[in-house]
Amino acid sequence: MAKKPRNRRGGAPARAGAAGQPASAAAGATSASTTQLTAPPAATKAAYPGQRFGLPERGPGSVASMPRRVLALFIDWLLSMLIAYWLTHSQFWTIAIFAVEVYVLTATTGFTVGKRLVGLRTIRTNGGLVGFWWALVRTAILLTVIPPLLTDRDLRGLHDRASDTIVVRV
Repeated sequence: MAKKPRNRRGGAPARAGAAGQPASAAAGATSASTTQLTAPPAATKAAYPGQRFGLPERGPGSVASMPRRVLALFIDWLLSMLIAYWLTHSQFWTIAIFAVEVYVLTATTGFTVGKRLVGLRTIRTNGGLVGFWWALVRTAILLTVIPPLLTDRDLRGLHDRASDTIVVRV
């Protein structure tokens, strides 16, 4: 008695329909397995920074550019140096004064002196104030220097992502 050829799984061979195609393909039926072969719809890429947060592309409320942010940081650092030298006749306390300024002003208003002068503000991604806890997280990471330089497509540094904040134009 001759044995019938078997497929890999050991079952009976698939029957071919018209033109040598499997019966389900020949009948035009779609099975659940064919839907798995199609690629998922491609995620739409943001055309500009802040689009996924609903921010405008330009003008007030748009994401702040890096040169403006660096200028605001420079102004805040220079102010901290002047205050430290005026109070203690030493620049040793500059980092402490900078940390207090950034923490308190960001938590209460979203502005630092430098950000106010260049027209920037830090807000939560839902539009609210940063608050004391998230300002503490943001300031602590900001003081480590490197994480603010590592930005995502929305120009948010690691300190912004950790505190769920974004810097926008006023």
